Amino acid sequence: MPVEKIPGWIERLLMPTLNEMKGELKAINARMDSTNQRIDSTNERIDSLRNETKIEISSLRTEMISKFEGMDYRFESINTRLDSIEKRIPVIEKITALELKMADLEKRLAVA
Repeated sequence: MPVEKIPGWIERLLMPTLNEMKGELKAINARMDSTNQRIDSTNERIDSLRNETKIEISSLRTEMISKFEGMDYRFESINTRLDSIEKRIPVIEKITALELKMADLEKRLAVA
């Protein structure tokens, strides 16, 4: 065989296989591009969900802090009332003791 005919023979033998491989590579690239687009879309959805979750957590945190602060004010109010009652108890005890003494004196005066 002459050297000039070998490249043509190889070309006729290999070209269909090379063209087939080229088509398969294009199909693989197209599938990879499609997969990358789906991954990008999924990543965008994940980022969106992450941001929504952060916003919800922040909102819940703010609400909880507000409610705890409200409870603190209520407890302060209750403590103030309890302090006021505690201050009145000795006075009430003294008044009760005086009333008992007065009742006893009234009984003694009534008998005499």
